[in-house]
Amino acid sequence: MASKHILIVPGDGIGQEVTAVGKQVLNKIAAKFGHTFTYDEALIGHVAIEATGNPLPDESLKKMRKSDAVLFGAVGHPKYDNDPSAKVRPEQGLLKMRKELGLYANLRPIKLFDELLDASSIRPEILKGADILFFRELTGDIYFGEKGRKNDGDTAYDIAEYSRYEVERIARKAFDAARTRRKKLCSVDKANVIETSRLWREVVQKVALDYPDVEVEHQFVDATAMLLIKDPRRFDVVVTANLFGDILTDEASQIAGSMGMLASASIGDGTGVYEPIHGSAHDITGKGVANPLASILSAALLLDISFGLKAESDAVISAVDQVLKAGFRTRDIANSQTPADKILGTAAIGEEVLKRI
Repeated sequence: MASKHILIVPGDGIGQEVTAVGKQVLNKIAAKFGHTFTYDEALIGHVAIEATGNPLPDESLKKMRKSDAVLFGAVGHPKYDNDPSAKVRPEQGLLKMRKELGLYANLRPIKLFDELLDASSIRPEILKGADILFFRELTGDIYFGEKGRKNDGDTAYDIAEYSRYEVERIARKAFDAARTRRKKLCSVDKANVIETSRLWREVVQKVALDYPDVEVEHQFVDATAMLLIKDPRRFDVVVTANLFGDILTDEASQIAGSMGMLASASIGDGTGVYEPIHGSAHDITGKGVANPLASILSAALLLDISFGLKAESDAVISAVDQVLKAGFRTRDIANSQTPADKILGTAAIGEEVLKRI
């Protein structure tokens, strides 16, 4: 029996709605499997700025460090999107959380449920059986390098920077994961043009010597972007830098048909953070129509990766699968053939999952 403390960090927009359902799922797992989960909540993003003036208050960070895992929602608000001059922004809270907690590896499983093959704009025969695990480096690259303006503000610059140890630690996590899957790893870079990519490839090649059982392929990012659409089944584990990973994983989300279906884990050597890959979606906030399945699947990742509760994690994934097999959909994954009575809102589809755990 496990006794764990989980921090719920809803953040902004639909983050509030979907994490509430994720928490219900964790409670159901605790009850069914005899575990004790305790909870606390913390602020991040726009709601934190409104309350404290800080996108990640010290109090929130303290709670994160003391918890066994964090179930996170989303950050963002339209008022900042239209104001590039805003000095304090919700996303700063997200970047600071990753940096302060040392969350250097972002894991995004792209696993297709057969029932949703027609939700993608790609032909089902190309997609069926695709199962990719992305490792995106999360605390280096262009997002964290020196940035600024010069020439009276007419020239802008962002410096991409990587150290050998930063590449090595994410590469090892990706190789370890490949060993538990199909033993194939694709490292994505732009080593024909970019110096950080040349270091990246050099380090991955060196790490590969310790994993002779894993088949390694090096690919340029533009080729990978094309092949993800052309032949997604060729990929098993993919490891790449922060910027490339940001773009490729969003592209891969469309293989699955909806961002509302994809979970992610951000891990390092301490507390792990689990979140859906979608944003705060203020256009549907408060309408009760957001898809909570990605938050539920993030809870499943949390159970597996942070707590080592594989059977419990599988029970959650199986329940989601059964709900989809029964024909239930939220509106983002419904199509013209979905009966109106099978299109459910946030709370109702959550209830269907809870019933099946």
